[in-house]
Parts: sequence; C-alpha cells; structure tokens
Amino acid sequence: MLVKERYVDLKACISRLPENGYGANVSMWPSRLNTPPDRLQSIQYESFIARKELLKAEDKFWSETIAGYVRAWRWKKFKLRNVMDMKAGFGGFAAALIEQGFDCWVLNVVPVSGSNTLPVLYDRGLLGVMHDWCEPFDTYPRTYDLLHAAGLFSVERKRCNMSTIMLEMDRILRPGGRAYIRDSLDVMDELQQIAKAMGWQATVRDTSEGPHASYRILTCDKHLLRP
Repeated sequence: MLVKERYVDLKACISRLPENGYGANVSMWPSRLNTPPDRLQSIQYESFIARKELLKAEDKFWSETIAGYVRAWRWKKFKLRNVMDMKAGFGGFAAALIEQGFDCWVLNVVPVSGSNTLPVLYDRGLLGVMHDWCEPFDTYPRTYDLLHAAGLFSVERKRCNMSTIMLEMDRILRPGGRAYIRDSLDVMDELQQIAKAMGWQATVRDTSEGPHASYRILTCDKHLLRP
C-alpha cells in the first residue's frame, strides 16, 4: 500500500505581541529584564502585595543571594552552560545570573501546581516552559550543569513522592553537575537521604539568615560513578 506524503507548512512557534492591552508595550533588551511588564497585572497570584512590588522583591532577593553564592561557594569557577530553575516564579534567579555576568543558558520552569508566570518571563526576555514535576521532563537534546529548586519540594510533595522528582533530577543532571535545593526544614533530611542514595555528595547548609531560619540549602554534587 502506497502512502502519499503530505507536506504541511510550519507554523510560527513564537506568538506575536498584542497590538494593544497587556503585553503591547515591551521594552528593548536589556532594559526589559528589569522593567515590570504590563502582563504582570494579569497573573493570578495570591498576595496582598502589589505585583510590581513582588517582582522587585524577588529580583532583590535573588540578586543578593546569588552574589552570596559567588562569594562563599565560588560560583564563578563553575563551568555553567545549561542551567535550569525548577520553580522560576518571575525569573529573579535567571536575572541574577545575568547580572553577575554568567555566560549560560537558563531554562525557567513554571510548575503547573502554581501560578502561570510564563507571560512575565517572556516579556522580560527570558525562556520558560510549564511542567508537572510529578511527570518526566523532556530534556532532549541537552543535559544540565546546574539545577536550582527553591521551595519546590515542600509544595510538590503534596502531589507526588519527592524521590520521583529527585530521580528525574538525577537523570537530567550531567555527571559533574550540581543541584542547589533551598527548602523548608521539614523536607531537608529526607532529601539529603535520597540524594546520598543516588550517589550524590549532599550537604545541608544554613541560609544567609542563619541557623535559626526555617529554610536550609542542600548543595549536591553528582560525580561520575566508577566501577
């Protein structure tokens, strides 16, 4: 049986900016990175604080945090090419990497369990996708040098097993890569146990707020396993 091939024209994968309303007025790069976009007001967000103030506060937090990582853990010596922020929010983590001069590609992932902030990420000039972390992540054709997860597990553990997400992280993190997990105290011990069971070198560290803070940072190194 012969099957006649049919060629279909490709469709544009990037939608045009609207001519009016939210998203119509976008600044040029690089100023757009730090300019709260119009579509910020369209995001469904549970907060009593103005959305512009939330974005500015997130940017300030990650700017100071990444500057601390650079000083304390010598991030500038890392060979970062592909980076993933697994719970990106408004993109403050990626913006902080750009501010620090890192020459890397950052994929911002917006979990389906939270607010859809993709319009804000796009209008800031950042890359982003939505994903359900209870499901596998399509990584073709790349693996990642750094995985960053802030506040992810304390939310997603209500939907699926944390080991499922950690195993997926192990799959998409290249040997020699690193994972930085910032989360609440009540998930840290279990996450550290899972990380060590996967063969990672994992250490729980205090945040800049000190030992009495309700959050900790789990720093992980994935080494190349040898027989």
